[in-house]
Amino acid sequence: MSWLALDIGGANLKAADGRGWARSVPFALARDPERLDDELEALLGSAPQRPRLAVTMTGELCDAFHTKVEGVRHILRAVEAAADGRKIRVYLVDGEMVSVDVAKENPLLAAASNWHALARFACRFFRVQSGLLVDVGSTTTDLVPVFEGQVASHAVTDTERLLAGELVYSGVCHTPFSALVREVPWRGHACPGAGDCFATTADAYVVLGEVPEQLSSAATADGRSLTRRCAQARLARMICADSSTFSENDAHLVAQAVHDAQLRQLRDAAVQVASGLKQPVDCFVVSGVGEFLARRMICQKWPAGRVVSLAEELGSDASVCAPAHALAVLARAGDSR
Repeated sequence: MSWLALDIGGANLKAADGRGWARSVPFALARDPERLDDELEALLGSAPQRPRLAVTMTGELCDAFHTKVEGVRHILRAVEAAADGRKIRVYLVDGEMVSVDVAKENPLLAAASNWHALARFACRFFRVQSGLLVDVGSTTTDLVPVFEGQVASHAVTDTERLLAGELVYSGVCHTPFSALVREVPWRGHACPGAGDCFATTADAYVVLGEVPEQLSSAATADGRSLTRRCAQARLARMICADSSTFSENDAHLVAQAVHDAQLRQLRDAAVQVASGLKQPVDCFVVSGVGEFLARRMICQKWPAGRVVSLAEELGSDASVCAPAHALAVLARAGDSR
């Protein structure tokens, strides 16, 4: 039986069928949670027609909801409204796929479950005893340990995963500049940065050529396009300057400082996670829109490590939507449940 999987986040809605089709669309859930069912209906309308839906999520954390329980139940109601009568199963963080009613009764098991689905799927790519999944997204990064072909994480909730280093609340699009650096190089000085969200990591990576320019403003702090010119202006504001006093070279140096700080952050977390495994890590599966950053981190710290790219294995769209792709594959394999 064919499945379509949905991964419902706070910044993006992702869908995949596990057979090569995948799509990610921006949607700021916190700004307009009542539109979620309409946005899901539009996404489902653009997807291949599949009779069953599998659902995972992280959007329950967004501040439109007072609690995660409220968020999970809101998301599930929106899925039901958009499903047009299709059978729905919800992925829980213990690996079970259950009905919507059961998920509503166990909302904290449905919350933030997408990393577990991806890690279970990724286990098939590890041929060694100790490995690490590194999924760098637009907002967060997951670093999941694998040992002897099984997910080796002992952390379950977001808070436990933050403490273990397995969740880094940092990605290549939506992370505020000020969350990564306190000061940046500017014309021979170390200039303190403004403690405001004038710019995000998307600006740094557009300036560095790692992320393509877009007319969309979904990942920007000021609602203007994600172009080099607009990104440069946003980076200028981070040192309380503007485009008249901030050159292209200035922007490049600031962007490089953001990149270097984020790379250190991911490397430190990866070392923390790897240290908990019984044997040295020598294989990595990488995915996500920030796969380039994962590769760079691994090359620095584990230059001899084997790297499996889900972009190369599955295609770039499926890699960006890796948890949704993984869930569709898992759902198809477990039809009897």
